[in-house]
Amino acid sequence: MTQCPGHNCSCIKDSIMEELTPEGLQQAMKVIKPDDMPKHDPKSNINDVQKTVFVLYGLDCADCAAKLEKRVAGLPGVEEAEINFGASKINVRHTASVPKIIRAIKEAGYTAEPVVDDAVMATNQQLRYDPKLLLTLLSGLFLAGGMAASLFNLADRLIAGLLLAAMLSGGYFVIKNAFYSIKALSMDMNVLMSVAVIGAVAIGEWFEGATVVFLFSLGNTLQAYSMAKTRSSIRDLMKLSPREALVLRNGREIMLSVEQIAVGDIIIVKPGERIAMDGTVIKGNSQVNQAPITGESLPVEKAPGADVYAGTINQEGTLEIQVTKKIQDTTLAKIIDLVEEAQAQRAPSQQFVDIFAKYYTPSVIATAVAIATIPTLFLGQPFLPWLERALIMLVIACPCALVISTPVAIISAIGSAARRGVLIKGGAYLEGAGGLKAVAFDKTGTLTKGCPEVTDVIALPGHQKQFLLGIAVAVEHRSQHPVARAILGYAKRERIKAYQSEQFQSIPGQGAIALINGTKYYIGNTRLFMSLGTDLTGVQERLATLQRQGKTAMLVGTADQLIGIIAVADRVRPDSMIALQGLRSTGIKKLVMLTGDNTATASAIAEYLGGLEYKAELLPQEKLSTIKELQSRYGRVAMVGDGVNDTPALAAADIGIAMGGVGTDTALETADIALMADDLSNLSYTIKLGRRTLGIIKQNITFALMVKALFIAGTFLGFTNLWMAVFADTGAAMLVIANGMRLMRVREDKMAV
Repeated sequence: MTQCPGHNCSCIKDSIMEELTPEGLQQAMKVIKPDDMPKHDPKSNINDVQKTVFVLYGLDCADCAAKLEKRVAGLPGVEEAEINFGASKINVRHTASVPKIIRAIKEAGYTAEPVVDDAVMATNQQLRYDPKLLLTLLSGLFLAGGMAASLFNLADRLIAGLLLAAMLSGGYFVIKNAFYSIKALSMDMNVLMSVAVIGAVAIGEWFEGATVVFLFSLGNTLQAYSMAKTRSSIRDLMKLSPREALVLRNGREIMLSVEQIAVGDIIIVKPGERIAMDGTVIKGNSQVNQAPITGESLPVEKAPGADVYAGTINQEGTLEIQVTKKIQDTTLAKIIDLVEEAQAQRAPSQQFVDIFAKYYTPSVIATAVAIATIPTLFLGQPFLPWLERALIMLVIACPCALVISTPVAIISAIGSAARRGVLIKGGAYLEGAGGLKAVAFDKTGTLTKGCPEVTDVIALPGHQKQFLLGIAVAVEHRSQHPVARAILGYAKRERIKAYQSEQFQSIPGQGAIALINGTKYYIGNTRLFMSLGTDLTGVQERLATLQRQGKTAMLVGTADQLIGIIAVADRVRPDSMIALQGLRSTGIKKLVMLTGDNTATASAIAEYLGGLEYKAELLPQEKLSTIKELQSRYGRVAMVGDGVNDTPALAAADIGIAMGGVGTDTALETADIALMADDLSNLSYTIKLGRRTLGIIKQNITFALMVKALFIAGTFLGFTNLWMAVFADTGAAMLVIANGMRLMRVREDKMAV
């Protein structure tokens, strides 16, 4: 068979037809039903590396999560496994089959399902029946029955039967998980607890053994409930977006699932409904509540041309919206992904705890073995009392309260911030925000609205206003700078005809250049024209006047001659003053505005903002060096910008904070923290949240260690017993979780600095 260059399908078809025999041709022309055709599964090739995300059920212990991650990562055919404890998911890169991975997770004592639809999975997680609760209740009833039978001096067999039933019901999952852990050569809490209970029965402490099982089962059930509440921030975000929408296609209105809606489709959203997709309003006017995404307290006016986002609520009029993003690419979807990734990242304090627990648990187990053997073998002490103390040490060995002390606080704080419209992309950045000493601000789009308007158009002698604007538009029409957009908007309203231009080039921090009718024209600040050697003596007085008025003056001309000046002014954000006052109240030592604008304009804005310190006429590399200088003087420094400009400074700062998170992909991707609603007042909230989170983490770690130390000492002195140890361990874990969960409901006015 021959094939033409370029793989032309018709040529291939012709050559096939030539080579087929009549019988073969007749066979080939048979109608093949779609169901009869072989279906190619791209994941069917075991040599192809797949990436699958599994949702996990029953994963409520951070230490157990680490052991499960290690177990799955060690499976044949698994290249990498990473557990997101906050989202109760595991990301696996594998060549092994999905059922094999699910089976391995089940053998470790958990249930797993591949994630297909996050929103549906979130609902399933919330509604899923947990048999642990029923078994815990049964265990408690059997234990109470055994105690009652003992009080009434009933038959020993009945008492023993009730206590055994209490141990078997409450300890079903414990024993099952311990079996799989021993098979995997993993010494987790289930193994330790099983050994402790068996030991209690062996020495005749049936009541103590049953009490231990019931308390441990109760603690696990309460911990599971608490962690489900902690994880609710992610589930709530997932459920914001409707699963279907009314679509206008070919003049007909049809209800489709969001997966079936394509970019360019028109969706109809009635008053009171949630918007299902990101898009642009093409018809209708309404107020839209964007609080679920941005945290804004007031609805936002939406008219034709306005952008809207999935998960927000249409309040008044009917809107027709042209879809601009697929469901998996919406702003809400990105927020969910970022929140989950952020909650999975280990903060510095968590890394310390993980390292500590790595050495702590084996050392306590070794101590327990020593307690059980040394007094009897070398000191002639009776075996049973020291065995009981060793069992208590095994219970104490569980590091659950310690290991969970940090992640529960990080998960809660990041979820709380997301609901307020602040995206914090990891525990490290949350802790970093709490330790900030200095904050630097970009001017345009950060302290100001970023929407400058043309205020003055001054054509110099020998030139006309229309010619000046025509040249300016020709140079700037490819630029994305806010000043360029202001000039283009003004020229459009004035119906100015632009000249043809080519070879556009942006000059960072100075302006732009383009070739028009064979001549190079420039538009930019005085620094640009001074570098060209242009004579500015005739315009310096006018420039000074404009700058004193807080306006940004852009010169237009060639290298040899100026043709005019275009002045623009930007309005200061209403919340800038409040934000700066809030930051000062947190104890930030240094606040400074960094801008490439001229000194006079920067001075006018800084004066308006209450005498804010500023540095003007800075090139991007000069802003970078300023950030480094601030770091050398003050330590941890944040840079607040728009997420597009000043990338070097944002990257160099300890914490990069981007304005304009909603709909701005760059801000969401590059910033450490994104302020979704452009609300500067959230800066002080974020710093206070970071500090409070650090405080709660320290409280949790200190409390967990103190409980361990107290019971280890009590074990040596003989003051503790098994049920007290279990009660203390599960109680400590519950208190640590509850303390961390307080961050889910924080209010700025209730947070101490």
